[in-house]
Amino acid sequence: MDSLLFLSQRIPYPPDKGDKVRSYAVLRHLAKSWRVHLGCFIDDPADWQHVAALRRICADVCCIGLSKRWATLRSLSGLIAGTALSVPYFRSRPLARWVDHTLRAVRPQAAFLYSSVMGQYLPSGSAERPPRVVMDFVDVDSVKWQHYAARRAWPMRALFEREHRRLLAFDRQVAARCDAALFVSAPEAALFRRLAPESAARVHALSNGIDHTFFTAEAALANPYPTALRAIVMTGAMDYWPNIDAALWFADHVLPAIRRQEPQATFVIVGSNPAPALLRLAARDGVQITGRVPDVRPYLAHAAVVVAPLRVARGLQNKVLEGMAMAKAVITTPQGFEGLEAQPGRDLWVAEGKDAFCAATLAVLRDEGAAVALGQAARAQILRHYDWDDKLRAYERLLVPLP
Repeated sequence: MDSLLFLSQRIPYPPDKGDKVRSYAVLRHLAKSWRVHLGCFIDDPADWQHVAALRRICADVCCIGLSKRWATLRSLSGLIAGTALSVPYFRSRPLARWVDHTLRAVRPQAAFLYSSVMGQYLPSGSAERPPRVVMDFVDVDSVKWQHYAARRAWPMRALFEREHRRLLAFDRQVAARCDAALFVSAPEAALFRRLAPESAARVHALSNGIDHTFFTAEAALANPYPTALRAIVMTGAMDYWPNIDAALWFADHVLPAIRRQEPQATFVIVGSNPAPALLRLAARDGVQITGRVPDVRPYLAHAAVVVAPLRVARGLQNKVLEGMAMAKAVITTPQGFEGLEAQPGRDLWVAEGKDAFCAATLAVLRDEGAAVALGQAARAQILRHYDWDDKLRAYERLLVPLP
């Protein structure tokens, strides 16, 4: 087997949040035909227990603990250096030493980098650089910071605008040094081609897949809800600002109108590390906060409707794919729908604004037959377009292109 250097901003296991779903699927696939040398960060202490699982499929694993508090303080050095704050946030001398040693001692034939900030660890124009380098940007993160800025007051608005500009400049430098730059959807790839025209020929769209044998309504999953409860479910990492914003918006502006007409409707927020603002919602009637759960599927399987009310989003939303794979009626916003191969009104509902979102949710709650039909169409669309095997073969072709 040839050797592959695989760098990821977060440990790619377990696949329990958006970025880890994609990174683990790629890692597991590539480990079948490459000797993988994995370097990554661990920002959640609960994830240290999973290092052993990665050692079973990788030739070498280097995990570096990341304290969010210290990383935030370290990121401020970017203000002095004139760089994006995200770059020093993920800077580590131990990881840099491990990468340098791996490049010299192993001489990997290729490198796969997951998230642009990992590009800082790969030398450019040196003998140690692997012959083939593929960068998976996933999303155009710099634009996400621009969207954050639009929703914040000064001085955070100015800081986020700065991050947008500096991260885009950094991403362009990284893309120019790679052989292939990957994005999770055609709209994301097209956007980056416009923002970085010098790298347009190297940009590829490669969407996520989903394990539809795991996420299936046919699995025997116990109902986690009281019998009378009609669950409106949102899933995701609940310390991630776009998810926090979405859940708060739905709870404040959509749920009250729903409950006036459907008193048994309950907004169930399922996901790890809920932010304090979300925890406070638990005091309200009609809201439940689960925190981290061992398996999200029971909460989806027994939901009356799955919602993804995202107002800020980039790329393809795994929470939407999972709900569709479980044959559930899914309602999302135009932001949550972007990049998805599906037909609104047939495979899911797309609603913009609180009134439209409320009306769509009530329609699903009141018409079980329509909800079932929507879920069945969603499942069929997942089977047609989101099989992981098809996606993963493309990674091999990019790492070892035909002569």
